Amino acid sequence: MNEKEDFNFSTGVIGYPILFVLAIWIVFWFEIRFNFDFNTWGVYPRSIIGLRGILFSPFIHGDLSHLWHNTLPLLILSASLFFFYPKNVWRVLLAGVLCTGILTWLLGREANHIGASGVIYMLFGFLFFKGIIAKHFRLIALSLIVVFIYGSMIWYIAPIDPKISWEGHLSGLITGIVLAFVIKKGIAKPKKYHWESSGYNPDDDEFLRHFDEHGNFIEILPEDTVEEESVTIVYEYKKRDDALDTERDQENN
Repeated sequence: MNEKEDFNFSTGVIGYPILFVLAIWIVFWFEIRFNFDFNTWGVYPRSIIGLRGILFSPFIHGDLSHLWHNTLPLLILSASLFFFYPKNVWRVLLAGVLCTGILTWLLGREANHIGASGVIYMLFGFLFFKGIIAKHFRLIALSLIVVFIYGSMIWYIAPIDPKISWEGHLSGLITGIVLAFVIKKGIAKPKKYHWESSGYNPDDDEFLRHFDEHGNFIEILPEDTVEEESVTIVYEYKKRDDALDTERDQENN
């Protein structure tokens, strides 16, 4: 599998994340336009009716500020998932949303937990840890970028603000980490050089043979030198036949 197959840009890389973000904005617009309140459709822990929030809560937001703060991370992280993990993207999203919602339902306070932040933390956890585990240089670079941009989110898995569902954040992060370790197929493999193979023999390496036991570079190997062969040139002198030359002269005259 080459890198072109592992990382292939398509319209879905941008298209699907935009559809996700557009969906949550439409739901919020519908609430404002028709004076609806969908907050009760969030995850309500340890309640049968609260299980519906596992599917609906990522699309519900309390206010414009809540919605805006979730928009950009959801767009960027989901697009990264589609580009770098195309063969596992739907598995990660479906399993991530369900497991994050279930954990929130089990661990959360008795309140309506709403918003896409749990999914965002799930994406963050998966992208960061999977890149480190995979050991592919591009995926590791993605992990570093993700933690550089969104590393400060880690503070919000602790109960520092009663208005924030830290349980949803923690559930999403745990889910993402677990998925990073569980999902192994369809991940880009790091490039292996011939010296990393099990049958590699340093004595047969043409490059390493140019170094002696002290590490000094040898430009020309002894077996590459060509011994000069001595060449003997022999000159043979032939005596002219005078009679034959006289006959030739007469014919010419």
